[in-house]
Amino acid sequence: MSKGYWVVRVSIRDTETYPSYLAAARPAFEKFRAKFLVRGGRYTAPEGIARDRNVVVEFKDYDTALACYQSPEYGVARNIRIANADADFLIVEGA
Repeated sequence: MSKGYWVVRVSIRDTETYPSYLAAARPAFEKFRAKFLVRGGRYTAPEGIARDRNVVVEFKDYDTALACYQSPEYGVARNIRIANADADFLIVEGA
């Protein structure tokens, strides 16, 4: 079974409030056993438009990645993120 991933690119608008998103998201990440493979860090964008922060989160499979995003636990965090950041958010199945 292929793993599932969140691939997220984020530009934070309110750096003071954004940490509340991370705290609110923690219960969903724990419940769905999210594993962070990339969380910020140095990057190069030789093509396209880059955002300030890049994140890759691994889940046991695609359905789990989707279920985490659609969960009530993540829904609370999602609303905080949307209010404080712009993001491109993909849920993809691994090879």
